[in-house]
Amino acid sequence: MVRPRKCRRISNEPEITYFKPAGVRLIELKELEISIDELEALKLVDYSSIEQTNASKKMDISQPTLSRLLLSARKKIAQALTEGYAIKINGGNYYIKKNKKR
Repeated sequence: MVRPRKCRRISNEPEITYFKPAGVRLIELKELEISIDELEALKLVDYSSIEQTNASKKMDISQPTLSRLLLSARKKIAQALTEGYAIKINGGNYYIKKNKKR
């Protein structure tokens, strides 16, 4: 039996949830989806330069789980930039630390 996924704590939901290449019509684009918890991991480690052990504590998850989130998000972003895909930020298993669980 598989263990249920633990919710990941995030600081807030992103205001902007879609990015696309300039000059290409939306109907012509393929789309990749990045979860909100993957974005939070990227924000903490890559943008805020917080070490993975501290970032994992902020998200209330283990360091290996954070590492898997980062690997997945970085791969998706690299593919989107390389192949010209749109990036949609949506979903994930998370709760906002100021509010009740989602």
